Amino acid sequence: MANTYTLIEAKTLGSTTASITFSSIPQTYTDLKIVMSVRSDNTNPSNTVDITFNGNTSSFTNIYLIGTGSSTASGSNFGRYAGAQNSANETANTFSNSEIYIPNYTGSNNKSYSADGVYENNATAAGQGLVAGLWSNTAAITSIGITGYAGNFLATSTFYLYGISNS
Repeated sequence: MANTYTLIEAKTLGSTTASITFSSIPQTYTDLKIVMSVRSDNTNPSNTVDITFNGNTSSFTNIYLIGTGSSTASGSNFGRYAGAQNSANETANTFSNSEIYIPNYTGSNNKSYSADGVYENNATAAGQGLVAGLWSNTAAITSIGITGYAGNFLATSTFYLYGISNS
């Protein structure tokens, strides 16, 4: 059996924006996948991207692993981490790339997700983060919000939401 990917919605920012929302998500797929390429106007290096489900910012936990080529970090927290974003003071015109996978988003169990993200600063460093997250809520996911942990997403940042069906 092969999985079928269907583009539900694509967003390319025309101006600097604090967050994006995929709303009215169809309840007809098995899983969801988000692919994004983003850059922040914040000057703090290597910012993260946060996620919300159904407008909810609570009841999120995660386990993470981060590597920069010169150091590593791991742990767990009550955050909504779901990717990476290049900051304004890193290599010009370089965008981070992240992917979020949400299985069984319509089921009646708590909702898990996995995410990976990479950022690059050609002058000094690059990094990758992996996260396994949990939203402790049994509601079906009908909307997803994505926000930069600090700062705003710059114009031309892109976000793609796919529905995945087992067929």
